[in-house]
Amino acid sequence: MIKLVNFTKRYGNRVAVDHLNLVIEPGEIFGFVGPNGAGKTTTIRFLATLIKASEGEAWVGGHSVVREPLAVRRVLGYMPDTFGAYLGMRVKDFLNFFAELHRIPLPLRKRSVEWVTERLELGGVWNEYVTRLSRGMKQRLSLAQALIHDPPVLILDEPASGLDPRARIELRRLLLELKDAGKTILISSHILAELADWSTTVGIIHRGKLLLKGPLPVVAQQLRPVRRVHIRFGRDAGTVLQAIESMPRLRWVLPQNGVVTFEFEGSDEDLAGLLRRLVSSEVPIYSFAEEEPSLEDIFLLATGSDEIPLDHDRQREEARANL
Repeated sequence: MIKLVNFTKRYGNRVAVDHLNLVIEPGEIFGFVGPNGAGKTTTIRFLATLIKASEGEAWVGGHSVVREPLAVRRVLGYMPDTFGAYLGMRVKDFLNFFAELHRIPLPLRKRSVEWVTERLELGGVWNEYVTRLSRGMKQRLSLAQALIHDPPVLILDEPASGLDPRARIELRRLLLELKDAGKTILISSHILAELADWSTTVGIIHRGKLLLKGPLPVVAQQLRPVRRVHIRFGRDAGTVLQAIESMPRLRWVLPQNGVVTFEFEGSDEDLAGLLRRLVSSEVPIYSFAEEEPSLEDIFLLATGSDEIPLDHDRQREEARANL
């Protein structure tokens, strides 16, 4: 539904995006992650037909961004990261203006405006001037204009910026509903925890290059093959530690206050075997859980954080001393 082939954008001698190749399948919510200046907004503006490529091509909804920009705009709902100025325009005028821009037939226009007004809870500001709205309400209105012509593809640049917690929950619900309806959604955001909640797939861009792309658990496994597990138990710490030390490629073990935390490089089958051994030894296990790396962790690993490596040998010796 969205495809980029060797997309490159230069500004003078500076390369903002460098031969970016990306495919976003129909029905995906794709989380586009990267630091400021990584090339996210440049890529989004190219897909939205707002800038030209220095090299490369893209397709949105089967239409060429380079050769068919008007066709792309018909199938695309675009929410920019800045709202813009609409002096002297009320909310109702704003929505009707965009409905007319998208050439929604007059008999359907009223229904389309009413639908986005209800879904984005804009009825309370229907007669307000756009320039007087709060930041969060402007975000809702900007999303409303992106949805008003019911496009199959949505590109949303920082959609949660300025929204209160309740509005963010409503936005998540709406995005999942749109996904279930078959829409393809690309979201760029700095709120990485929320991208993890929304996205079926994530892509990490850094210095104009796409570093990784895939479902979050797959990307996490590629970047961090070491797995961290927490076991909370009632007694027999020695039995628990002995069972854990049979794990393949064990990195370190740390028991503390009835909880053992350890890292290893094995498989799901290895974890299942460990749990079976503990249960068969009649150790009371209160919880047994693997720690999932957050999107922030994955982002730092992919872009090269300055994380200080743990001294695993020292930690293991301390663990034994705590038993």
